[in-house]
Amino acid sequence: MSQANDRSIKAEGIARYFGDVKAVDGIDLAIESGRIFGFLGPNGSGKTTTVKVLTTILAPTAGTAKVAGFDVTKEQEAVRSRIGVALQEIGLDPLMTAREMLVLQSRLFATDAATARAASERLLETVGLADVDAKKKVGEFSGGMKRRLDLALALVNDPDVLFLDEPTTGLDPASRLGIWEEVRRLNADRGVTIFLTTQYLEEADRLADEVAIINKGKIVAQGDPKSLKKDMGNEVVTLTFGSPEEAQRADGVLAGPAPARQLSGNDLVCYFSAAADKLPGIIRALDEAGIALASLNLAQPTLDDVFLRVTGERLPGQKEAS
Repeated sequence: MSQANDRSIKAEGIARYFGDVKAVDGIDLAIESGRIFGFLGPNGSGKTTTVKVLTTILAPTAGTAKVAGFDVTKEQEAVRSRIGVALQEIGLDPLMTAREMLVLQSRLFATDAATARAASERLLETVGLADVDAKKKVGEFSGGMKRRLDLALALVNDPDVLFLDEPTTGLDPASRLGIWEEVRRLNADRGVTIFLTTQYLEEADRLADEVAIINKGKIVAQGDPKSLKKDMGNEVVTLTFGSPEEAQRADGVLAGPAPARQLSGNDLVCYFSAAADKLPGIIRALDEAGIALASLNLAQPTLDDVFLRVTGERLPGQKEAS
């Protein structure tokens, strides 16, 4: 049986197939109670499918998983009573007010009317919507307000584990920062375990105690952000060329002086423990090969570099996300 304070997530060999498509292909997870876990990957990588399995929306094709100590296949009702879920597609009624939606959601968990009304006020305060005109319909809300309301709706049952599926997608930077603050506060003040899927690497870097990168249904890297970035090497040199063809030529030329490198469009990203010692040799090799360098950037590794290294591609929109 589950312990009352068990807020962990554990999965062994979880797989979910749709015909011949292996959306999730045998992944293991061990997320401790009270942690923020970032789950990264491009569209179609298996992030949302994993969330749907862990929240009992989809049954796994293979493997086992427990959320808050309960089996997602055998004890679905118990799992649902202990979790909150805010999926990527916000299902809000545009003709209702925020309070009406929160009261309705509370009543669905067999809460009496007075308790539901009190809970709605508390949750509006929690997510910073208490001062919104009580008569304002949800359809008139901004994107950030809708995300905050969606978060409040996921909290009506006081969950031990909260699943947030790309909660800040499409939000402006100010709204995104607001959601980040709410996530941090929920974790710090209430000890809620948070499973956060995102395409924003900065989001995972700032919020998550641990991250995993999923690609084509498999986890290809996992650990705390600091360790993952450290494993890349101490410094990252991004060489930008006039075309992907020039970058590919440079890739061949620099096989010796830059053994750890990755192509990405017009960029050739190189990883070094001490980049300054290598730069003269790199410039000389490119000059001798007649390859023009458009720009050079030296920086400390980011999760974007980790993602590129393990998947061979960048997530779109990272500059906009930061």
